[in-house]
Amino acid sequence: MPLLKTIKLNSHTQLLVWKITESFDELFRSVALKDISLSRVETMKSEDHKKGFLSVRRLLMEAGYTDFDLFYDEFGKPHLKDNRHISISHSNDFSIIVLSEVNIGADLEILKDKTLKLAPRFMDVSHLKNLNPRDELAKATVVWGIKESVFKLKNLVGISFKDHIFEDDFNLADKKCRVELRFNNTSECFDIVFDFIENYVFVCAFETSKK
Repeated sequence: MPLLKTIKLNSHTQLLVWKITESFDELFRSVALKDISLSRVETMKSEDHKKGFLSVRRLLMEAGYTDFDLFYDEFGKPHLKDNRHISISHSNDFSIIVLSEVNIGADLEILKDKTLKLAPRFMDVSHLKNLNPRDELAKATVVWGIKESVFKLKNLVGISFKDHIFEDDFNLADKKCRVELRFNNTSECFDIVFDFIENYVFVCAFETSKK
């Protein structure tokens, strides 16, 4: 399947979504890979991971880039050679990239019961009060995505989802919220936007201000 959708998150940030319906061979034949990427694919044991990796390269092509324009720093964070910011995520049958003129972190998560069961380990569960079971699961998944997104944006060793990242309470219908990172004796705020794509949650974090 070609590009599923492109969404403009704001004046300088774009989300591209790929729904993976192709076989590994179809995706592999459709992209050009540098040697290090080819080696990485060959060492992947899961075909789902292989297809996720290749579909991200297809998204790069849709945005006017190739695998040769993408590189990773020593912490595993992706970068583009033209200095535009990029964040990447893959979950089951979907892959996304977010491109921006500012530093961002993005995450895609499938809705699954395990996330709700683990909620006390990563969030303030009082934020799930008075919700029906479906919304409980959706909100817990959004919060997990929020914390993943902030973690990806900052890319610092030692950040704890439970102890360092604090989301303001929010309504699912708002599709946005604020979050604070308290780490290394500093406090930073982030603007969050989120949305639902079929049975998945998409989240993106934007740097806002330092205190």
